[in-house]
Amino acid sequence: MRPGRTVLLLWSVVIIALVILELAEVTHLFTFPISVVVADPISLVVSLVFTTIVALIGAIFIGIYMSTRLLGPRTFTPFEEEMLRMRGDLHELRQAVDDLRARTVGPKQEPGREAPPRR
Repeated sequence: MRPGRTVLLLWSVVIIALVILELAEVTHLFTFPISVVVADPISLVVSLVFTTIVALIGAIFIGIYMSTRLLGPRTFTPFEEEMLRMRGDLHELRQAVDDLRARTVGPKQEPGREAPPRR
């Protein structure tokens, strides 16, 4: 199952926003002073707990996705099933042509040897 275009667009926007945020942090366009975190330890604890919860939820979703992909049924796609049917049909046609050739011309000739003249 492929994600839709809106989902891909949304993820692209999120990734671009995070990259812009990281570049702003690295270039010191805006930064949070360490004194704010030291002065209010409750905000530090709340932010650490929030980050931990979000990380666990993300890890659970990634684990669920990977386990369903790995343990899901291993069936052929409709395209692969059609290719296998066509392969079987081709094998049957080749067998039928070989049978017709054997009835009309005789057994298969080895490459390089000419067939005996017909009378």
